[in-house]
Formats: sequence, structure tokens, C-alpha cells
Amino acid sequence: MFAIIQTGGKQYRVQEGDVIRVESLKGEAGDKLDLAPLFVGGDKALFGDAVSKFVVNAEVVEHGRGEKIYIRKYKSGVQYRRRTGHRQDYTAIKILGIKG
Repeated sequence: MFAIIQTGGKQYRVQEGDVIRVESLKGEAGDKLDLAPLFVGGDKALFGDAVSKFVVNAEVVEHGRGEKIYIRKYKSGVQYRRRTGHRQDYTAIKILGIKG
């Protein structure tokens, strides 16, 4: 059985035992989370009102920062060059189960 969850403005396909990186969430490592699925698949596909009784149980594994991404800007002829960097914060969560 798998589910599609939404967190941080993105959707993720998850099943029991998966560890995924999502946008930064509040909570310490070891805290439990309950996420509402948008879709539940497996033997039968369920969506809409049928998934309102389902819940995806997850546990916070760690908080961290992703790899550095460099942004370069350049305009020819005017000697304009800029380079900046960015590291996105993330939270790694482990899917414990899909209950419903």
C-alpha cells in the first residue's frame, strides 16, 4: 500500500519504511507526526472523501541543510557578474505506517 502526501507545497509518494527529505518542519528528532494523505493506492485506489479516515504516521529522523547551490548572473558588455549561494533546510522523516 502506498499514499501520496502533501507537505511544504510538494507532493510525495510514500510507503511504509521510506525515509524522505521534506521542507523544514517543527519538532525534534524522534517526534511523531500524523499526515493526511491525498491519495491511497494498492489493491484499490482511494481519493477524495474516501481517504479522510486514513492517516500516515511518520517520525522525524533529523534536521539538516542540503548541498550548496550556486547562482550565477552575467550580463555581456557591461562587466556585470554576480555569484551567490543557497542551502535549503530540510527535515528527514521516516514513514512508520499507513492506517485507515
